Amino acid sequence: MSDLVTVETSEGVRTIRWNRPQKKNALLREMYTAAAEAIETGEADKDVRVFVLGGQPGLFTAGNDLVDFMEAPPHFGGTVTPPVERFMRALMNAQKPVIAEVDGLAIGIGTTLLMHCDLAWASENAVFKTPFVDLALAPEFASSLLFPTRLGRAAASDLLMLGSVWDAARAKEAGLITGIFPSASLANEVREKALALAAKSPGAVRKAKALMMTAEEPVMDRMKREGSIFTEMLHSPEFAEAVGAFMERRAPDFSKFG
Repeated sequence: MSDLVTVETSEGVRTIRWNRPQKKNALLREMYTAAAEAIETGEADKDVRVFVLGGQPGLFTAGNDLVDFMEAPPHFGGTVTPPVERFMRALMNAQKPVIAEVDGLAIGIGTTLLMHCDLAWASENAVFKTPFVDLALAPEFASSLLFPTRLGRAAASDLLMLGSVWDAARAKEAGLITGIFPSASLANEVREKALALAAKSPGAVRKAKALMMTAEEPVMDRMKREGSIFTEMLHSPEFAEAVGAFMERRAPDFSKFG
């Protein structure tokens, strides 16, 4: 594990932090590999319920380290998976919820990856920019699909073609982030959100995420899909615990479920 990425797991929350502040958390191949491993192993660990992806105070990431990037430009679709693709695939394929904690710069992939997180909170100091066209490059990792779908065509064009800089207020207005907390309390606030999510039924959380990630389909088909899963979960031990807790007027304890 690279010391340029820190990984801490406690109370069901695995926190992964970029840790290269002297270079504005510009991302190296080894950093992508370390973060990918942290997600992959966390997916297999029943004690990990939620991932938090963050940086250091005042700094999320300045995007790819261009020197490192140019030494080995990623070749997508080849026989060897580039570290950046491995990381993004791990993020996209995560069945457990992922929360982004954005303080300061979120440049390039620092903004792109937010489309693949389930929740994202930022500080008032957050700065979002996707400079791909400025670098004579195309958008990455399905941002040309997800930005227009989630943010609207005009907002997506502002980011992906004009390369405009967005502050936290603009990002929240557009739906790029969930909300804004003061920089001084951002990490603690996100931690509280993650703990609240980790305390919920892990099976129910995963099913909710999977349903929201399912491709668009007719409303009746989605209702049938949900109904099938709902019926299945009525017979789960987690549902029994939830009902028992309600009847006994206590908080449910899902800690024994993976």
